Amino acid sequence: MTKVEAIDYGDRRVFTVSAFNRGVGSWLQRLPTVWVEGEISDLRRQDRWQSVFFTLKDAGDGSTLAGLMPRGQFDALRLDLRNGERVHVYGRPELFEPKGELRLRALGIERFGLGEHLAALERLKQKLAAEGLFAPERKRPLPRIPRRIGLVTGNDAAAKRDVIAAVQARFPPARLLVAETLVQGPRAAAAVVEALRAVGAEPEIDVIVLARGGGSFEDLLPFSDERVVRAVADCPVPVVSAVGHEQDTPLCDLAADVRASTPTAAARLVVPDLEELLGSLERARSSLGRGARRSLERHGERLSASTARLRRAASLLVERRRAELERSAAKLRALSPLATLDRGYAIVRHEGTVVRSAAALSSGNAIDVRLAKGGFTGTVEEVRP
Repeated sequence: MTKVEAIDYGDRRVFTVSAFNRGVGSWLQRLPTVWVEGEISDLRRQDRWQSVFFTLKDAGDGSTLAGLMPRGQFDALRLDLRNGERVHVYGRPELFEPKGELRLRALGIERFGLGEHLAALERLKQKLAAEGLFAPERKRPLPRIPRRIGLVTGNDAAAKRDVIAAVQARFPPARLLVAETLVQGPRAAAAVVEALRAVGAEPEIDVIVLARGGGSFEDLLPFSDERVVRAVADCPVPVVSAVGHEQDTPLCDLAADVRASTPTAAARLVVPDLEELLGSLERARSSLGRGARRSLERHGERLSASTARLRRAASLLVERRRAELERSAAKLRALSPLATLDRGYAIVRHEGTVVRSAAALSSGNAIDVRLAKGGFTGTVEEVRP
């Protein structure tokens, strides 16, 4: 321990501020560890900081006490503390010497009166998580338009009214089966389990909403009961959990297929908005009509193009055939005897037979001569070899 020394000014002993603070700090270090109760306020945590800082406030007279705790130790508690919560802090008083500020160095933090409950819930949470009850791959999608909706909630509860009103406002054709049950107290967990099983066994139930309004930590404990959590996980249809306020996270939220921040939000999750659905259907119908018209137009254009091509093909085929015919006719004309006659030759017949040799004729034979234009008959007067 650093020795604190004063400066003598004659008969007066004077301490510097630094020395005074060191002295007070050294005396505070001799005090034992204590439990301090108060409300958390001004909670400050940053990943770059080595410590988490907070203020404890006395609800009676508003007195405050600064506190801090190493960040790793604070995170390991997994308390998810928020401003306004009452806690018990176990620690040792100390003085921040540079500024002379009294503060409490925390060694442990518990929610007031809930330490054992929280520890037990954390153990249960770890156990169920290890079994895979909270695994994302177990989550089932909600039906787009459920045939029938199950609602497990308390009797005359605001949560029940909120869900029913929101469902009817969004999708009036929706069919709801309401199962009223205990949602608070020692018998609530067993009652909720029985209600979930009964509703899940009803015909055409496609989704179940488990709803309860806000309440204290103790009020919501039934929804962290192991039996309820397993019943939610084993439900044959998807379950939407809407228990407590947004900051509350009972274990049934982790096992449910979807968590809703409020009962009204749960209603928005399980049914579509009818007006939006009708608008979407109208847009889809218009889009299909436009698509059908465009398809017909495209097919009509292709048909017209095909018809034009067929017409052109027929004309081209006729032209090709005509050209081929003309070429054949030209060949025939070139090979025809008439073409030979056009060049000045003649065809001579005797008794109907074409004369190919003068030896076939005799003097005095009658002959028929065919020219390119016309012909004549005559008598052979002389035959030359």
